[in-house]
Amino acid sequence: MRPIEIVGGGLAGLSLGCALQESGVETTIIEAGTYPRHRVCGEFISGLSPIDRERLTLGPALADARKLSSVSWHRKEREVCRHQLPSPALGISRFTLDARLVERFTAAGGRLRTRTRARTTPGKPGSVWTAGHRTSPSPFIGLKAHFKGLSLATDLEMYLGDQAYVGLSPVENGAANLCGLFRRRSIRGEIPEMINQYLEACGLRGLKSLVARASVVAGSPCAVAGLDYDSSPDNGPGLSLGDARQLIPPFTGAGMATAFAAASEALPSLVAWSRDEIDWPRVDRQIRTRLRLRLNRRLRASRWIHPFLLEPRRQSLTSTLARLHLLPFNLLFHLLH
Repeated sequence: MRPIEIVGGGLAGLSLGCALQESGVETTIIEAGTYPRHRVCGEFISGLSPIDRERLTLGPALADARKLSSVSWHRKEREVCRHQLPSPALGISRFTLDARLVERFTAAGGRLRTRTRARTTPGKPGSVWTAGHRTSPSPFIGLKAHFKGLSLATDLEMYLGDQAYVGLSPVENGAANLCGLFRRRSIRGEIPEMINQYLEACGLRGLKSLVARASVVAGSPCAVAGLDYDSSPDNGPGLSLGDARQLIPPFTGAGMATAFAAASEALPSLVAWSRDEIDWPRVDRQIRTRLRLRLNRRLRASRWIHPFLLEPRRQSLTSTLARLHLLPFNLLFHLLH
């Protein structure tokens, strides 16, 4: 069987690598960073399909993930509405989940090369790119940290501020994950202090007070910039999956599930290529077609809704419709997942 190289060891790369290696395909993952580490992520897996879960054998890694169903939405200091998700989401940190997938990959005989920059040319047969999002000039910054001592009224709490939104949800060890997307301002400093300053600047003073009374989990604060939510899916020479193909706005809670979906859709064609059953151009066409049919609708819908959660005037309209019970949450959920 022909070997496969995966550039990037995020969720798409790790889950795909595990499934390939366990299918008998010799697989190498090249990752610029190390494990385990925290990443900017909502750590809220919403919309993971049973087929993807089974095809990628994710059950053991997610067995003890928190089951999350209730959601509350807040605009600055005021709670707007509450609702139940049509199907439960899962809460688990990337720190834990990545570590479990790494252990599974290496136990299956996979080769993991960390602290390494790939030198592979995009488009090379047998090479798959999952190396994070495409960086570009962007007005946004993502900030994340775990906190102990945050009491949540619902499983997921979403806060809308001026040019920002923030999500809170429980993860393991009694911690809550705070992950926010903010329009960049002239704010500098250590990440916990940056979180406080951004919450103040975007009008989320009540949330800032709650966070100030909680304690930061050491090592969990992190930040990311260069986030482009307006780009079209990648159509470059290389086969790309996950965030390397296109970012989905974080309010959906579908980023992790989308990464798993991309790995799941790519798996059959990559195994067939490894067995010399099809050529690489056909692999590329098959996977691009599957990803387009499976993911493009949710990506388009998320890009359309995204401004209604960021911009104050549109937030006002969205909040009013929610208070009047005129927002079709179930329909929106299915469009985004």
